[in-house]
Amino acid sequence: MSDPFTVRTTPRFDRLLKKLSKKHPDLTSLFDEALAILKADPYNRTRAHRIKKLQDVAAEDGWFRLRLGRWRFRYNIWGQEVELTYCGLRREETYR
Repeated sequence: MSDPFTVRTTPRFDRLLKKLSKKHPDLTSLFDEALAILKADPYNRTRAHRIKKLQDVAAEDGWFRLRLGRWRFRYNIWGQEVELTYCGLRREETYR
C-alpha cells in the first residue's frame, strides 16, 4: 500500500539537515519519524501529533510546523505533496 502523501525537501532543508546532523546524531532518527508522520497525516486530522498551522507566514518559510521534542520541522502542503522547508533545534535560551 502506498502512502497518501509524498514528501520532498527543498535545497535549503537539505543543507540544514546535513549541517545539523553532524553535531546531532539523533536528528537522523527524528527525521525518519517526521517523514512517517508527514506521509500519513500532515494535516494532523487524528490530533495525534504536535502539528500547528502557522499564521501570517510566507510560503517559503512553511505554513505548518511539526514539533518532535526540541526539533522543529516546517513544511507546506501542495495537494498530495508535502514540501519540507526548514528544520531547526529549539535551544533552552530561545524564549528567555
